[in-house]
Amino acid sequence: MMTTKKVLISGAGVAGLALAYWLDRHGFHVTVVERAPQVRHGGYAVDFRGEALHVLDQMDLLEPIRALDTEMGDAAMVDAEGRQYATLPAAVFAGDLEVPKAELTRQLYAAAQDRAEYLFGDSISAAEQDADGVNVTFESGPSRRFDLLVGADGLHSRVRSLVFGPEERFVQPLGIHTAIFSLPNYLGLHHTGQLYVSPGKAANMFADDAGGRARAALHLAAEHLKYDRHDIGEQQRIIAEGFAGEGWEIPRLLTEMRAAEDFWFDTNAQAVMDTWVSGRVVLLGDAGYCAAPTSGRGTSQALIGAYVLAGELARADSDHTAAFITYEKAMRPFVTEHQAVGREGAERFFMPAPSQEVLDMLAADAPENTRTEVVRLPDYAPR
Repeated sequence: MMTTKKVLISGAGVAGLALAYWLDRHGFHVTVVERAPQVRHGGYAVDFRGEALHVLDQMDLLEPIRALDTEMGDAAMVDAEGRQYATLPAAVFAGDLEVPKAELTRQLYAAAQDRAEYLFGDSISAAEQDADGVNVTFESGPSRRFDLLVGADGLHSRVRSLVFGPEERFVQPLGIHTAIFSLPNYLGLHHTGQLYVSPGKAANMFADDAGGRARAALHLAAEHLKYDRHDIGEQQRIIAEGFAGEGWEIPRLLTEMRAAEDFWFDTNAQAVMDTWVSGRVVLLGDAGYCAAPTSGRGTSQALIGAYVLAGELARADSDHTAAFITYEKAMRPFVTEHQAVGREGAERFFMPAPSQEVLDMLAADAPENTRTEVVRLPDYAPR
């Protein structure tokens, strides 16, 4: 077991926190650097499917996470006047288990916070590697040396840009931009939601507690949309202009959007790379193989990737090259399948007013309906 290896993880999201947990259990010395001043708690609900449930179980988190299940039921599809014209079965949009993203992040951080050194409010500005290690310079100024560097810093990964090349080489947009935020549950939704679709636009509002907060998402079809990723005002103007004149609850949602403290906006895109490895640097989760939100597989993929990467590094002892090769080989089938689902989801995202028959057919074809036994990954858990 590698008890002297020092690993720097860039990103304290699902992938980074899960990897910190597993690497510590395997005897590594772990440091996590995160640009945000604390663990990020915003976001929509996230789904777990298949093998990801096994990973949660191995972390002793499956039952605590199950207790947070939104238990989301079927949702109403409504027209501009708010009249329901169809019912969207939960099987179309929910996985085996769905929980609020903020709650998942809290659970993962609670499990990993004592297992690593955390550098919040900082980021990597440079990384130079040689045969024996990686010299990392932080934006705050100091430089440190690590044995390995893991980029778990999302679709817009700094590590990927520094080590592998510019973002445009690897990130492939799917033509959908999404804004997500929380708001008062003024519709009184209870374990359900409402969805509104018009040409090139879609909006939804979901809530699991009639007396609490709801989550809203506004989706806009747009190709090659240019904007400042750090300018929230500009992003909100894009959404407001795109949805101007729409019916249903859109005017109220736009008002709530401007007041939201947890507003998030980004493109739906995939990271497509021939390799996730460069010497002593490796990519994990969305940084290397984002499947896009339209796949519904991103969170599961991140958990599985962290479990496999840590396990293979422990198995390979001091041979990180062999571990990275095995990690890539093990994860490629997951990534290929999940990215195909993401592309298919994007293609039918703005389908016009589907009939109930079409929705029922989609539900019947949903993989979650089979509910087969979890396929077990190799048992990497240390004894």
